[in-house]
Amino acid sequence: MTSGKKKSSDDPKSRIVCTNRKARHEYDVVDELDCGIVLQGSEVKSIRNNKISIDEAYGRVDDGEVWLIGSDIAEYPQATMFNHERRRKRKLLMSRREIRKFAEAADHDGLTLIPLSVFFANGYVKVRLGLCKGRKLHDKRERMKEQDAQREIRSAKLR
Repeated sequence: MTSGKKKSSDDPKSRIVCTNRKARHEYDVVDELDCGIVLQGSEVKSIRNNKISIDEAYGRVDDGEVWLIGSDIAEYPQATMFNHERRRKRKLLMSRREIRKFAEAADHDGLTLIPLSVFFANGYVKVRLGLCKGRKLHDKRERMKEQDAQREIRSAKLR
C-alpha cells in the first residue's frame, strides 16, 4: 500500500538550484525556514539556468519585511532591455509570525540570517533561510576533527 504523498525528488518541478556550502562550515544552523522570493521574469529564467550565487548573501529585517541582500543572479541574455540588476535587494515572502520569530532571534541573540539553498518547489523559486550563529576558528577545526573521526569509525565498521 502506498501513501498519497510524493517525495520532492519525484516531482519534476522540484529541484535544488544552488546551495551555500560555506554556510554549514562557517555557521552553526539553529533553525531553518523555507520562504518565497519576489523576482522578475528574467531572474527566474537565469535561476532555471543555474546562474545564481548565494555565497556572499545574507538576510536583513527592515520595517517588518525580510530582504535578501548580496545574492548574484546573472543577467538573462535574451531579456535585452527588460533585464534586471544583478545584485539588487530581493524581498523574501514570509508570514508575519515567521518574520517576528526570526527577527527577534536575529536581533536579541546575535544570530544571522543566511540563505542555505535556492530551489524550485511546485514551479516557484524558494529560498531556505537559516538562523545561524557564527563559529570561531577553533570550533571549525574541532568540527573537522570530529568528522574525520566519524569517517574513520564508519570505514573501520565496513571492513
